[in-house]
Amino acid sequence: MKRRTLLLSGGAALIAVGGYQTYAGLAGVRPVPGSSLIEPNAAFAQAAEGEVDTSRVFEMELGNPDAAVTIIEFSSFTCPHCAAYNATVYHQIKEAYIDTGLVRYIKREVYFDAYGLWAGLVARCGGPMRYFGIVEMLYAEQREWSRSDDANEVAGNLRRIGRRAGMSDEELNACLSDRDMALAMMEVYRTGQQEYDIRGTPSFVINGQTYSNMGFDEFRRIIDPLLEG
Repeated sequence: MKRRTLLLSGGAALIAVGGYQTYAGLAGVRPVPGSSLIEPNAAFAQAAEGEVDTSRVFEMELGNPDAAVTIIEFSSFTCPHCAAYNATVYHQIKEAYIDTGLVRYIKREVYFDAYGLWAGLVARCGGPMRYFGIVEMLYAEQREWSRSDDANEVAGNLRRIGRRAGMSDEELNACLSDRDMALAMMEVYRTGQQEYDIRGTPSFVINGQTYSNMGFDEFRRIIDPLLEG
């Protein structure tokens, strides 16, 4: 598969999909030919001429909002390491800390490529109640929905996941063509990346301290003393 990389530098974004590259301003966010899918071609992580309204990008979280420990996960829907983490360590953390009310757990998306952004739009299309269920499907089926170099095929794969989560094609098309939401999501990602110095995925911020990918035992060695303190 050809690489579909979204490079961020100084708030700018350059996207390559299926070997196709282009660079433009904010107006360059346009549909993929033949579909309503957003093609994020440009530096739309930065609102060059004005501010981006990020009020629609809700924090997706689980657990106790008043817990002594807050974990923020930064991950990409197209990252194999993120899928592996989600299938293993995440569920261990959920059972031991989230479901027991000991931890507030926040998931923030990282957009390294166009497919990851589109997956984020679909996940958020279902709202907070369906978000984490859609996330599970996206990671469990990552190889199947993301493996094509054909952007329209990937769009169709994502729509099928969305339909299984209870959304109509009309709802999904509206979400996948929502330029303002895409801009807002990219802005939230950009500011979080800068604030916490996120350099790879998955990354984790535990009570303000940034950590790279690690196993459950390493998480326990960090979390347990914070709970005791």
